[in-house]
Amino acid sequence: METPLAPIDATQSTHVSVVVPTRGRPALLARCLDALCRQTLARQRYEIITVDDGPDDRTRSVVELCAARMAAHDLAVTYVPSSGPHGPAAARNRGWRHAKSEIIAFTDDDTEPDPNWLAAGLRAFHAGIDAVCGLVVMPLPDAPCDYERDASGLAQAEFVTANCFCRKAVLARLGGFDERFPLAWREDSDLHFRLLRAGAHIASARDAVVVHPVRAARWGISLTQQRKIMFDALLYRKHPQLYRARIRKSPRWDYYAAVAALALVPLALALGAAHLALAAAAVWAGITGWFCIARLRHTSKEAVHVAEMLLTSALIPPLAVFWRIVGCIRYRAWLA
Repeated sequence: METPLAPIDATQSTHVSVVVPTRGRPALLARCLDALCRQTLARQRYEIITVDDGPDDRTRSVVELCAARMAAHDLAVTYVPSSGPHGPAAARNRGWRHAKSEIIAFTDDDTEPDPNWLAAGLRAFHAGIDAVCGLVVMPLPDAPCDYERDASGLAQAEFVTANCFCRKAVLARLGGFDERFPLAWREDSDLHFRLLRAGAHIASARDAVVVHPVRAARWGISLTQQRKIMFDALLYRKHPQLYRARIRKSPRWDYYAAVAALALVPLALALGAAHLALAAAAVWAGITGWFCIARLRHTSKEAVHVAEMLLTSALIPPLAVFWRIVGCIRYRAWLA
């Protein structure tokens, strides 16, 4: 267990540095920067640091134009290139280490912080508070697709880097984000768990709101997202008790059962056990059908979406099990 943090006295400073990691999304970044420039907090009291995780001219241009526009209003907007890409965890580390303020605010390039976001977040830093979680709002259509509904789970997460604040001194003590998480997945949970294990005091500020629109996704995106699952193994290896308590209480036995049944079909046929093969196929079909129906519940029933759910529901379990095994081997973790 990490050494507990000593309590930090309340600060009289109201300065805050906003860190925004980005890569190849200049239009979304421009929207986010525009929202950050319209904060009710006095512009002399905060700065914006954009870390480009894979520098390109369009992103630099967006930030430099914003910086030039806000220079007359005493708001510092900085562009920090980060050759890589190394991932959002590494980009955030470069950002907070570049910051001048005691308090660091994190958000993403595809969000729209409410005008009162920074002021509300700062008000939550009473004596002894080390970090603050704000509210993430993710608007959804009446009949969302499965991807949109799944992404909206971010709004119920305990601690997300789309909307959180942390004292720079605390980040320094913990070493910042673990850069072994190269994707936007579990790096915020890892920081959260390390804060908890270190005895940090985390407050909630429901009036510190960030709107996080769900971006349109390509057909079948759920298949490529399964790669992220291997980083569950890293998180589990570092924090087994907290992982079971706050992420997943038990393994996805339905995935393992579906994969086992599917693998049994050709094996049974090779052994001449046609009845066993038929039974295994029925089990696989039943689990896959149940999974598909669960994903379609409260989501769009358009034909193209139903077709996507049918195909991806068959492919997700084997892909998920494969990437989980890869993660277990890579990070030497047992994660059923």
